[in-house]
Amino acid sequence: MNPLTEHPHNHDACIHNALVSAAATCRDKGLRMTRLRQQVLELVWASHAPVKAYDLLDQLKSLGFNSAPPTVYRALDFLLGAGLVHRIESLNAYIGCDHPQQDHSAQFFICDRCLSVAEVDVSGVNAALSEEAGRCGFCIQSPTVEIHGICQSCR
Repeated sequence: MNPLTEHPHNHDACIHNALVSAAATCRDKGLRMTRLRQQVLELVWASHAPVKAYDLLDQLKSLGFNSAPPTVYRALDFLLGAGLVHRIESLNAYIGCDHPQQDHSAQFFICDRCLSVAEVDVSGVNAALSEEAGRCGFCIQSPTVEIHGICQSCR
């Protein structure tokens, strides 16, 4: 589903699929998905909107988790490292990865009005950036591209 368009979908199935995919990814990579990490991932997927770490902390507390900010950040770091979530730098927020079992460099379309985010993977974008970086003698370390604009729903 592309959150920048208004296509109805079964959100419970969306969350379920994300958790099943996360379990498979962790199994394949030999990583351990703890109860807290799974809960944080589920909260990230609770909507298709980016979520901030402190909002996750508040939600965890309301669910009975006795978590402090470092705990949430450690869980998010694990999820980032496993490729299960992405960090939207410009919003200082996190969003679930649509396809964590595929090696990819994501680009994001971010609506400046409703803050919806759509993950895309246009290989030509990263190839062009890598080529230009090589010409400049620049070593790309974080290839995430964030493109801000206005989504169709907000226009």
